[in-house]
Amino acid sequence: MSELRKANTDLAYFLTFTTVGWIDVFTRKELADILIEKLKTAQKNHHVAIYSYVIMPSHLHLIAQKKDNGLLSDWIRDFKSTTAKDIVKTIRTEPFESRKSWLDYLFKFFAKFSKQNSEYMFWQKTNNPVEVYSPEVFYQKMNYIHNNPVEANIVTDPGYYYYSSANPMSPLVVDEH
Repeated sequence: MSELRKANTDLAYFLTFTTVGWIDVFTRKELADILIEKLKTAQKNHHVAIYSYVIMPSHLHLIAQKKDNGLLSDWIRDFKSTTAKDIVKTIRTEPFESRKSWLDYLFKFFAKFSKQNSEYMFWQKTNNPVEVYSPEVFYQKMNYIHNNPVEANIVTDPGYYYYSSANPMSPLVVDEH
């Protein structure tokens, strides 16, 4: 990946992780909860501050920053790898998922177009990192994140969407900025 497309400074970044083909995977609570647990692990074990997030049906938006000497881009790589493995395994093995064969077909189909993914591909390659270099950019990106479910006509108020830092009952407690 081009160095211009990496989160390689110590600043916070606005990130987007999108499933291949924009597949609506996170309509299942069990699969969205995998992302929540991995984000909690990032906060606790990998020194990643998460300031804002939303899990949409086919993608995740967040503002994150590495709080130690490591690079956020290294965490992104590992996060995408582990979440892809865990989510695909869950889809293949758990009885709640009625779309197993269709999803498996799509993940294999998208892998055909990538040299790095021989068996399946879950996430699109790009994360579209945007440096959050000022308070104005931070609040613009946070508002975009929180309003994403409203713009998608899923809820009428950002605070109603469960998998969002706009919701006071959110399953992920975000860090103070």
